[in-house]
Amino acid sequence: MGVNGKVRVYFKELTLSTKTQYELIDITYEVEKAVRDSGISNGLCIIHAPHATAAIIANENEAGLIQDIIRSIKELYPRNAGWKHDIIDDNAAAHLGSAMIGSTRIFPVKDGRLVRGTWQNIFLVEMDGPRPYRRVVIEVIGE
Repeated sequence: MGVNGKVRVYFKELTLSTKTQYELIDITYEVEKAVRDSGISNGLCIIHAPHATAAIIANENEAGLIQDIIRSIKELYPRNAGWKHDIIDDNAAAHLGSAMIGSTRIFPVKDGRLVRGTWQNIFLVEMDGPRPYRRVVIEVIGE
């Protein structure tokens, strides 16, 4: 447990802007910095995008793979495919992508460090850009 046997919680919010309709933004450095700044040695790090048309993923930061990920999202959730939500707001594909990929990822924290694989960077996935304002919430919980 933390000080006096209590679990500690550290909260940080990132604000980002996106430039294109589909985009992956590497936020690994900011997440690792939040873990360091938290002072928490062992626990969990929750990364959450509070948006219905964005997601959080962990994968390799390699230019070709990033293009492949965007291509696969577009193929799995094509725009103008007759989605019912498009009648209201013409962005059903982005909503579907967010719902299926997920807006939250959780990583262990051990010895004050984020536990992730060598090739696991953390990305915000934009699927309804460009957007001048996107948030990512980072919460570190532990001792």
